[in-house]
Amino acid sequence: MRLHHLHFKNVIPYAKASTLQESIVSKFLAAKPPSTLQPPPPSIITAQFHEVYTCGRREIGKVSPEQQAFLRHGGKAEFVEAMRGGQTTFHGPGQLIAYPIIDLRTHRLTPRDYVCMLEKSLIATCARFGIKAMTTEHTGVWTSPDDKIASIGVHMRRNITSHGIALNIKPDLWWFDRIVACGLEGKRATSFEKMGVRMEKGADEMVQEVGGVFVEEMGKRLGIEQVDYDALD
Repeated sequence: MRLHHLHFKNVIPYAKASTLQESIVSKFLAAKPPSTLQPPPPSIITAQFHEVYTCGRREIGKVSPEQQAFLRHGGKAEFVEAMRGGQTTFHGPGQLIAYPIIDLRTHRLTPRDYVCMLEKSLIATCARFGIKAMTTEHTGVWTSPDDKIASIGVHMRRNITSHGIALNIKPDLWWFDRIVACGLEGKRATSFEKMGVRMEKGADEMVQEVGGVFVEEMGKRLGIEQVDYDALD
């Protein structure tokens, strides 16, 4: 079995990755029994988004027009309702987004196993860049009980996963200060840059490199060594 890594080379709108994600999910669902269609390979989309605040499915329809206008910051950011778990968070340039799309049954994973796999893959990715990360009682990956470096928000439909993780490499952390990130008072966002990782490459190259490492770590945990890479515009 091969793992398909699809990486958007440039910063893109949220909707562009979402459309690709839905297309792949639809192919997985179309191949469910009694269909005789061949399912696609397990896939991971990696990208950077233009500035966007997203809320989770529990908040759909509950964010007031005034709060949405505040988040859009005079048109400098989007506001999107997403079907993932979790609460409102920020995505933007300098942040790695990774959307694994797999069939949990094929890999004999429970939803809890899968979230644990995402956490372990993120912690291993951070470790390869000299950052000691950990889990806490709160979802996501942290560098201290108060400093969050990665968010996790997933969706599952008939055991097909979508959405995934956001790992802060070199984003403008100011955007996180405008919200109670993930609904947790008194917590801060941190990043590779803030944790002292040397940024000899540009943000785009760094996100691409870290994305490749994350995909590799996910592949290990899925028992897949072969990764097919596609660069997307």
